[in-house]
Amino acid sequence: MELISSIWDRLPVLIRATITGFAVSTLGVVTWPLLGTFLPLPLPFILMIGFLWAYLKFFSGRWGTKSGRKKKARLFRRTQLPGQIWMLSLLAALMIVLIEQSGLVVTFRITEFPADRFAAEYEFVQALPRWVAWLVIITISAVAGICEETGFRGYMQVPLEKAYSPRMSIAIVSVVFVLVHLHQAWSGPILVHIFFISVLFGSIAYYSGSLIPGIIAHFIMDICNFAFWWTDLGGQFSQKTVQDTGIDLPMILWSMALVLGVLFFIALLRIIGRLNQASTDH
Repeated sequence: MELISSIWDRLPVLIRATITGFAVSTLGVVTWPLLGTFLPLPLPFILMIGFLWAYLKFFSGRWGTKSGRKKKARLFRRTQLPGQIWMLSLLAALMIVLIEQSGLVVTFRITEFPADRFAAEYEFVQALPRWVAWLVIITISAVAGICEETGFRGYMQVPLEKAYSPRMSIAIVSVVFVLVHLHQAWSGPILVHIFFISVLFGSIAYYSGSLIPGIIAHFIMDICNFAFWWTDLGGQFSQKTVQDTGIDLPMILWSMALVLGVLFFIALLRIIGRLNQASTDH
């Protein structure tokens, strides 16, 4: 055991942080399909609630030895956000959702939406009774929001921020985030989107000092993706490309939403950063 620990400690921070963050994320992400595949309803939903509760307790540093709790709290970015910073961070989280959704609309008004490719992995959801399908969507979105943000923007990004600059650490994590999504059929046409959204998640985690705003944004974003892009439970994207329609009013409005969302997000991060710096100085 000491030999393994010695070898681990000698590895570069980049390798250790990447392996740790990926493992922490994967532990949560693979648990849901295992429960959903082998257990009858409603047991998977009940057990997943318990699992996520225990997952958050453990990886946020609420459980474990005293030294271990302190380290895990730091990696989880566990902190009590002041009211003003919390509200601004929540607004920034909602901007992430707006940016991602408007970005998809604009993209697939320019190029044709590959509906079959997006729906390929989630046909099983469409076949479920509607109430069960929505429970599945909410559960998967909660798992992704909690576990991916904990693993990538917490356990992976925090050590990299200490070893490198915040911008470099966010870029590294975003590259890894893209790589782990390559196996999914829908990822090909939106690799740039995945990288950019990961940058937004990494930025809000760094500037706010908390994972919670990013978890909320990720949760809402994935519900929207499941409802409108990966399935048609909430509606179906059927707009034609601008090559067929010309630049119409919906295209202009969605483009404006995208640009304004990005600008507002940047402005919010600057304000949050200044507020955090002021509280640190005091």
